Amino acid sequence: MTWWVYLLHCSDGTLYCGIALDVAARLNQHEMGKGAKYTRGRGPLKLIYREACASKSEALQRERAIKRMPRAKKVMLAGLR
Repeated sequence: MTWWVYLLHCSDGTLYCGIALDVAARLNQHEMGKGAKYTRGRGPLKLIYREACASKSEALQRERAIKRMPRAKKVMLAGLR
């Protein structure tokens, strides 16, 4: 079972980081307002980055590390300018 860490670009220019087993299904939940409270009302959302992790604990650790990064580093990680 592969866990994923993902970054979303919200319509207001902010970034959201989360984890999921199925990123496409989770993105759909976010789009329908059933995902994280943070992403509600910030759509449309765009998946800009995802990274595979071997376990849920590894994904949670990586998510925490990404959330602690400055915005500029997150943008570079996603390959954006």
